[in-house]
Amino acid sequence: MTIDIQSLVSEATGLLKSLIAIPSLSRDEEKAADFLQSYIEMQGMETGRKGNNIWCLSPMFDLGKPTLLLNSHIDTVKPVNGWRKEPFTPLEENGRLYGLGSNDAGASVVSLLQVFLQLCRTTQAYNLIYLASCEEEVSGKDGIESVLPELPPIQLAIVGEPTEMQPAIAEKGLMVLDVTAYGKSGHAARNEGDNAIYKVLDDIAWFRDYSFPEVSPLLGPVKMSVTMVNAGTQHNVIPDRCTFVVDIRSNECYSNQELFDEIRKHIVCEAKARSFRLSSSRVSPEHPLVRRVVALGRTPFGSPTLSDQALMSFPSLKMGPGKSSRSHTADEFIFIKEIEEAIQLYMKLLDGAVLKA
Repeated sequence: MTIDIQSLVSEATGLLKSLIAIPSLSRDEEKAADFLQSYIEMQGMETGRKGNNIWCLSPMFDLGKPTLLLNSHIDTVKPVNGWRKEPFTPLEENGRLYGLGSNDAGASVVSLLQVFLQLCRTTQAYNLIYLASCEEEVSGKDGIESVLPELPPIQLAIVGEPTEMQPAIAEKGLMVLDVTAYGKSGHAARNEGDNAIYKVLDDIAWFRDYSFPEVSPLLGPVKMSVTMVNAGTQHNVIPDRCTFVVDIRSNECYSNQELFDEIRKHIVCEAKARSFRLSSSRVSPEHPLVRRVVALGRTPFGSPTLSDQALMSFPSLKMGPGKSSRSHTADEFIFIKEIEEAIQLYMKLLDGAVLKA
């Protein structure tokens, strides 16, 4: 298929500038969703919508074919301190496009959309669904999790996030624990009370020192970090309660429930998981699309950062323009050349691809 890459890049860049100019912080994406839905419908495509999630199915959708999901998110974090440029005013300068969400993940949103619209003009051995989701930055329940039950069965997803167009074929999951010890208050000057702080010390040390035996070739070991501790009301009162928070990054060798069950065998304090829903994910290195992207010179890797992959029950790989280290930073930007590279690589990867071995 002959395509004019420069025209697609120009269209994607213009669309990204429009999206940057519409503030779309997590849970406040309505105006951006309205704009994107209108844009897609102006291309002659029908859209679906739930909340601030927008999706579109390729024409002549055939349930007899496997289905590929192209997904990225329209929401952004709040601007951090240190911006010297205006976060909601797109600025193209020296080959860079500055603006909040340009790198994470606006460049993926617009690149995948242009590729989707191009592929919809062709006949492929698979169906396509394009989904621009919301609330990704906060793992919100009104984001992609609320939409997937509305869609036809999906065999594989490409999730657009800044990976320098290298394919992340595994991603760590997340579980947060709130751990509590109870004691008895008393006066610190007398031999009174039961100090709750002392009761957490052994458990905190266990989280620091314990290693789960299964180590992933791509993601490494499960990582547990105590990140917050809270106790006490004043210097002369023995605290009757101490709490701490544990951030747990799971690999694909364990479900979050399995990790939780094992942790409870080793600690004496009360532990509660905020959620089990953000699971580790992976796709086989032998999947036809993974083998195809490797043949295009890309190197699969395991990603430590969370994305909407965690909420997908089907295989997925994460791959998009931009660099992860630019995300959530002041003066966030994307190189225009990165958008060009993304569109070219997505087209080479997907035009004529096979989803089933």
